[in-house]
Amino acid sequence: MKKIVMNHVVKNFFTLRRGKVEALKDINLIIEPGKFFVLLGPSGCGKSTLLNIIAGIEKPSSGEILFDEQKIVSNREKIFLSPRQRDVAMVFQSYALYPHMSVFDNIAFPLKIGKLEKSEIKKKVEQVAEILEISQIMEAKPSELSGGQRQRVALGRAIVREPSVLLLDEPLSNLDALLRISMRSELKQIQRRIGVTTIYVTHDQTEAMSLGDNIAVLKDGEIQQLGTPEQIYKEPANLFVARFMGTPPMNIIEGQKFEQISEKLELKIEAKTDEIYLGIRPEHLNITSPEKGIFQASVNLVGSQGNERLIYLSLNDQEIICREYQEVDLKEDQKVGITFDADKVFVFLKKDGSSLNRKS
Repeated sequence: MKKIVMNHVVKNFFTLRRGKVEALKDINLIIEPGKFFVLLGPSGCGKSTLLNIIAGIEKPSSGEILFDEQKIVSNREKIFLSPRQRDVAMVFQSYALYPHMSVFDNIAFPLKIGKLEKSEIKKKVEQVAEILEISQIMEAKPSELSGGQRQRVALGRAIVREPSVLLLDEPLSNLDALLRISMRSELKQIQRRIGVTTIYVTHDQTEAMSLGDNIAVLKDGEIQQLGTPEQIYKEPANLFVARFMGTPPMNIIEGQKFEQISEKLELKIEAKTDEIYLGIRPEHLNITSPEKGIFQASVNLVGSQGNERLIYLSLNDQEIICREYQEVDLKEDQKVGITFDADKVFVFLKKDGSSLNRKS
């Protein structure tokens, strides 16, 4: 297990069409030993670039990275350790299994390169196969495996040599929805069992919330927020994080539309209403009769998702979403009242999107 420290990591690309592209801007991170750390963000935010720099596949433009007390990258000191010297293992989205090799030989491949004794290789591969519950398919070829089995084989090849750091670049994205859910749980259990420091890249906030001990949310090469899944969901640092975390996303409403209700809620806002957005998560809105509501809206659509109902409402020409966990008898264009608690309201400044709610 390694502690990973990143200090002022920057990565610039240069293209003929766009010139200088700042892929990563002054990244500073500390990842504690044995933790499952998630890099989360939309496509093009820099998360895979950062993972490749940690792996040694790419060089940063500036900055340094340490594994425990050892510098593995330092532009100033001209240090750049190779991936093998860093003792990292990586699992890609495509799995990259050798099609002509059996499952056993795919998993054993890094050990054979390391020139271990055959008996030791057999012992280690069988141990990993037992952990991953794939002992029964060791003679099969990759073409004969399901997506979930191929994912396990790729993971087995990565962990069989007991790396100090495990890097995972969207390894579940090619699986169907049901298999992704089950594999999340398995992946987390395996990581806890082997105890390796793990960095996981994803654009899926549900995946990040279910897997990560800690999450870094990235946008345009910058870290927007660091914290536990609960901290990031309950105390978003800014408007981007608030919208990105949560399905359905947080309702964002112009501050002026709340002028008439602020007194009802006793909601004190330290900014002019035309300078802010107000945010309310769908699960914090409640449907009532029009006369009992803090404000009124009309029903656009009621959608069912298993044991929950998503109610799409029109509020002053803006659509908002309410999540209910009970049956609702609502019709299209019906007028309803909306209630919510003042302490569930988020306030964001328009000028930079920063949150006025955040405690730290």
